[in-house]
Amino acid sequence: MKAFADDFNFKIELCKPRHSFTKGKVESANKFIDWIIPYNNEFKDIDELRNIIKNINKKVNQSVNQTTSVPPILLFQKEKEYLSPLPNINIIESYLNFDHKVKVHKDSMIYYKGNRYSVPEKYINKTVTLKIIKDELHIYFNTELISVHILTDKKINYDYDHYKDIMKNTIKNTDNLDQICHENLNRLDKLL
Repeated sequence: MKAFADDFNFKIELCKPRHSFTKGKVESANKFIDWIIPYNNEFKDIDELRNIIKNINKKVNQSVNQTTSVPPILLFQKEKEYLSPLPNINIIESYLNFDHKVKVHKDSMIYYKGNRYSVPEKYINKTVTLKIIKDELHIYFNTELISVHILTDKKINYDYDHYKDIMKNTIKNTDNLDQICHENLNRLDKLL
């Protein structure tokens, strides 16, 4: 939390629990949910819901606040003068958690969005972390990057080296191992 506060240039101040002056934030946010309930089943898709929320937000920001006697939009315009600029986009994205944790199956594969991707055999039955970077699936064990795959529509995506390691355990004659692996992966590609 301290690092986050430093990166975003704000000071952490603790509130005392069970005091009236620390209350109200949750209740204030919940009233927006109460305003959306009458629209239940009256929108067809997410875009219509966004428009409903946008209209409610516009009304709230333009109506006079009971406590300050000023519309929130005017207070926000004044407060913007005192806001610090946001940090670099890389710092912001480092706090966003897009990671997925999955278990590696016995075939040395993981599932991601209905497709399977290979990892090195030594990670079978271990939990790995998936991170999407642009159009690539990065697979980590703890903090170590163990595999990178280009995201595809193919159902099965084997890295050649991963497949070869698995086949070493089943094929006794390793003289033809490379040829067998290439042929098997080509057949697999044609099937899918």
